[in-house]
Amino acid sequence: MARRWTNTLGPRDVTPEAVFLNRRQIIAGAAGAALVGLPGAGRANTLEPNSWEDITSYNNYYEFGTRKDDPEKYAHMLTTEPWTVRIEGMVDRPGDYAFADIMQEMTVEERIYRFRCVEAWSMVIPWTGFELADLLGLAGAQSGAEYVAFETALRPDEMPGVHYNVLDWPYVEGLRMDEALHPLTIMATGIYGKDIPNQNGAPLRLVVPWKYGFKSIKSVVRITVTEDEPPTSWNKANAREYGFYSNVNPNVPHRRWSQASEKVIGTGLFPTRQDTLMFNGYADEVAGLYEGMDLSRNF
Repeated sequence: MARRWTNTLGPRDVTPEAVFLNRRQIIAGAAGAALVGLPGAGRANTLEPNSWEDITSYNNYYEFGTRKDDPEKYAHMLTTEPWTVRIEGMVDRPGDYAFADIMQEMTVEERIYRFRCVEAWSMVIPWTGFELADLLGLAGAQSGAEYVAFETALRPDEMPGVHYNVLDWPYVEGLRMDEALHPLTIMATGIYGKDIPNQNGAPLRLVVPWKYGFKSIKSVVRITVTEDEPPTSWNKANAREYGFYSNVNPNVPHRRWSQASEKVIGTGLFPTRQDTLMFNGYADEVAGLYEGMDLSRNF
């Protein structure tokens, strides 16, 4: 399948793997994990390398618990092989698609993306994956569809966190169809050339680099193509703080903190703070999707 997007970031922009794996030491005690990237973030590395295990020890994956170390403790319980994704709704070829079969059909490549969470920490991460548009094409998404809904696995026997009413399980997310078809939107299967570990969303997660990280739903088991705007978990939990679009917008603060600046992981033990970029730095590519919209209302 033809590549439809040209990456403007290069290898020297990538946050060093040692820094990425070691982020727990930097953000321990902070409000949450941050996986966002900015150019040049990888040029200063004063930290000692950590093991691969460290990358999995500070995560948000509430299905395994709300403590940052809960996913590391419990995500090994999640069975990821075999894995199927149910694709349904307004598609010509609905059905259960085996992950192994999907991977045979897709063109997998590395994408070096900025990726940002609401806690205002930033990195540049090389994701391995394929464009969501290709998967929707495989299922035959119909022209009248307006939205794409996503659902995370819900397995109470394997996910101890779902026994608590932190969210309305299962975790769900959604995109407008033009967002879903944008070449920046990918289904990620790896990080740094390695398979995504369970606590980071194995085996298949969404990555939408101009939106906050919670939009990038993990361990996807269902995709529904629909005419109607789908519910999303954090919007259902607190609509005042989490809108459907959740675009990175420094001009619209979170209800409890500002989004105007961020700290860049990889610039030392006390990271440099710099201005947050509109649409996380992808304005040239995606601003046209929201032309005419009031982004302070549609946040």
